[in-house]
Amino acid sequence: MQTPQKIAVVGSGLVGTLLAIYLKRMGHTVHVLDRSPDIRTVQFSGRSINLVMSNRGWKALQTIGLEEEIFKIGIPVDKRAIHLQDGKLNYQKYGKDGEAIFSLSRGVLNRKMIDLAVREGVEFKFEHKIWDVSLADATLHIGETERGEWTDLKYDKIFGADGAFSRIRHRMQRQSMFDYSQEFMKIGYKELHIPANPDGTHKIDKNSLHIWPRGQFMLMALANLDGSFTCTLFMPFEGENSFESLKEEKDLVAFFAHYFPDTKEVIPDLIQDFYKNPTSYLVMMKCFPWTFEDKVALIGDSAHAIVPFYGQGMNAGFEDITVLAEMIARYGDDWKTIFEEYGKSRKPNADAIAELSLRNFIEMSTKTADEKFLLQKKIEKWFSDKHPDKWMPLYSRVTFSNQPYSEALAIGDFQNAIMEQIMAIPDIESKWDSEEVENKIIALLN
Repeated sequence: MQTPQKIAVVGSGLVGTLLAIYLKRMGHTVHVLDRSPDIRTVQFSGRSINLVMSNRGWKALQTIGLEEEIFKIGIPVDKRAIHLQDGKLNYQKYGKDGEAIFSLSRGVLNRKMIDLAVREGVEFKFEHKIWDVSLADATLHIGETERGEWTDLKYDKIFGADGAFSRIRHRMQRQSMFDYSQEFMKIGYKELHIPANPDGTHKIDKNSLHIWPRGQFMLMALANLDGSFTCTLFMPFEGENSFESLKEEKDLVAFFAHYFPDTKEVIPDLIQDFYKNPTSYLVMMKCFPWTFEDKVALIGDSAHAIVPFYGQGMNAGFEDITVLAEMIARYGDDWKTIFEEYGKSRKPNADAIAELSLRNFIEMSTKTADEKFLLQKKIEKWFSDKHPDKWMPLYSRVTFSNQPYSEALAIGDFQNAIMEQIMAIPDIESKWDSEEVENKIIALLN
């Protein structure tokens, strides 16, 4: 058992609230501070991408017995539904039978997590604007304006869980020997909406992640409990098919009629949604070190913001908490070592999932419409089902296991090199499930 501390968690998002529950269970006094109003009292804003919970996220919840609470508000998704431009619909299973990711509304989940944290005795301080932090003595400086009068809030420890544009990290960046990089993608996203049927049922299959892959841009949709779908249009800001090119209603209608013809019946409020909802940015951020002595630590997006194309942002943040808890169990009151080992353990894995997430945009937007790619995935699944001890597909390693992301990336690259040789076999389309192909994969593995 640790000596009780007074700990501030800055940021009331998903990672901040789960971390607060962990710390409270360990006997600490925990305050969660956020510059925004209580999300439970406001309408969610129309700039969301639905979340998917997979093994790493479930593990963090199971450790403290909260998985059943979250299980109730999710929808299992066991496959991709790939909508081709010619109207053809292909399905691609994610894993073995019974394996599924879970679609969760960000707003619904965040409200639930705050309720659970309050139930544990965590104290929330909303509309507390933090402008700076004194790292050496873990003091937060809050006030109404950046140039106005500030109040000092002193803590024993501070965790920055305040997202990609973290105020806590901003102060840490001004230390010497702090590495930091930020990159905005040339594509942005806009939230659209498929409403429920009049009887509350879903208009399209609720247990699929729906993708309309169109190369440089794509549409995707994930189901909500109320029968609706949250849709996200990803596309470049500028260029031929871009947000910039869709300023006029007639251009938007013509664009959707051409590229997404099967959405006409299911997205009735296209024009309203498109022009009402903001066009949002996608940013990747890397930094190191994530900690300052035994006083301050970054966690989740404030340490490693990634793009959403692997559905691992929340899962990676929750896994940060799992690893931090393991370090606390190992090192007791030695917070300096806890922080150092936590950062060293997580940094390579955060970099790996950042790379995998970036690659997955190309897979989702382009390759899922390619017959050769779909055949490759079919061969991998067939071989994996026959030889589970020899082959686990990369997606399963990332999503349905707790293998370190860095290992999954390295093994995935090795397996992909093998598959490139398999796909080059003459007439592979007709003999993909033959003994010849099976033996060739085994030989290449050896």
